[in-house]
Amino acid sequence: MIKEQCFGFLSTPALWTGEEFGINQFVFPEVNLNRFLPKPISKKLRLGHQMEHVFTQLLIRNNTYDLILHNQPVKDENRTIGEIDFILKHRETEKLIHVELTYKFYIIDPTISEPIHRLIGPNRKDMFFTKMEKIRNKQFPLLHSKNGIKTLEERQINHEEIEHQACFKAQLYMPYTNADVDITPLNKNCVYGYWLKFEAFEKDDFKNHQYYIPSKSEWVIPPHKKVRWSSHFETLMEVNLHTLNQNAPMLWMKKSDTEFQKFFVVWW
Repeated sequence: MIKEQCFGFLSTPALWTGEEFGINQFVFPEVNLNRFLPKPISKKLRLGHQMEHVFTQLLIRNNTYDLILHNQPVKDENRTIGEIDFILKHRETEKLIHVELTYKFYIIDPTISEPIHRLIGPNRKDMFFTKMEKIRNKQFPLLHSKNGIKTLEERQINHEEIEHQACFKAQLYMPYTNADVDITPLNKNCVYGYWLKFEAFEKDDFKNHQYYIPSKSEWVIPPHKKVRWSSHFETLMEVNLHTLNQNAPMLWMKKSDTEFQKFFVVWW
């Protein structure tokens, strides 16, 4: 499973290229995956923390950067006020790069007028714009705060020599009835599937296929046939339970042994 997560992470495109919103996108270096045997990752960890472990295990196999530190708490006396995801050193230039890692799943809501505000979590608790602003306005400046400078100095790192970047990967899901919603200037290659309401999933269009509800650890990986598939009727009952709990599950749909789709069924 961890190996599939690593490949899924690598194949997920960055949400934008170059600089957007005042944030430079980190370009993940080529990694040597020959005889790659990643260490197991606990499924009890939140998916974001699982992706940090994936990032680390992949990064140590590259020839471009050295990993200087990761998951470094920044404290004000005994109170943790933030965390530094990663600091890397380029092996040739010795340039220091601070990388904030984010891996998200967003649905596109066309009822919202501004394109960059249209990206929201499947349960409407998470917004791209809010996360982007937090990276730019809180997580990057943290390293240049009094406590951030002190934390870095203790590790012989000069905060003035650090360049900030974000490794912001995402899977986007368009409305089932409208696959052409404008998301400029974001990367259209991040579109992985669609979303629909429970009432739409009940209809005849979906009755003749088989389904699997992946665990959150499996959200990163492409659908495959080596899982226990269920009928539409069985899946409908399970999705209904999610709906009652105000939880939007991801579904894999098997149309044939070689054709699969990913989508979310939302409760709201």
